[in-house]
Amino acid sequence: MNGQARALIESMPNELGTDAVTPLSFDEAFTLHHRAVFRTARAVVRDSALAEDVTQEVFLRLYRNLDATPGEELLRAWLLRVTLNVARNTVRGSTRSMIRDHEYHRESTDFGSGFVEAPEEEYERQVAIEEARRALDKIKEPMRSCLLLKQQGLSYKEIATSLSLKETNVGSLVARGRKEFARVYGKIGGKR
Repeated sequence: MNGQARALIESMPNELGTDAVTPLSFDEAFTLHHRAVFRTARAVVRDSALAEDVTQEVFLRLYRNLDATPGEELLRAWLLRVTLNVARNTVRGSTRSMIRDHEYHRESTDFGSGFVEAPEEEYERQVAIEEARRALDKIKEPMRSCLLLKQQGLSYKEIATSLSLKETNVGSLVARGRKEFARVYGKIGGKR
């Protein structure tokens, strides 16, 4: 191989390396990928307004983590993965909210309609509530708080923020709390 060919081959990786290192600016990434992110979000949440919210959250995360995001060739895949995660979390949050609203409405209409339980049913309900409270009192923190907040319908992220915990630890604390509650409640319930 002659000297010119060798020099050309040796210079190519350097030229390609400098071009590949040049990351996209936020504006360029937004312009290139906004439509794909929005369409993906809308496919998951099935609502254009929610899809816009998800899209905004995804690009906010891109802006905050622009230095840590993958290069241009992997950016679209990264954005779509984040979009799927945010959209799924949005759907879960909406579902939890609807369930809480439905339960509140159901409870408020039951009590507002003059519904009165039989005295023995009311007594048994009160005993069960007291047993559950005693069982909860025996569960150690932070499992107890995680369990209570999860029962209220909060997401792991909301629980982690509320209790200043790592989000990755919340799931195991909830699971251990449930197991401990079942064990302790079984002992208390058997004492009747």
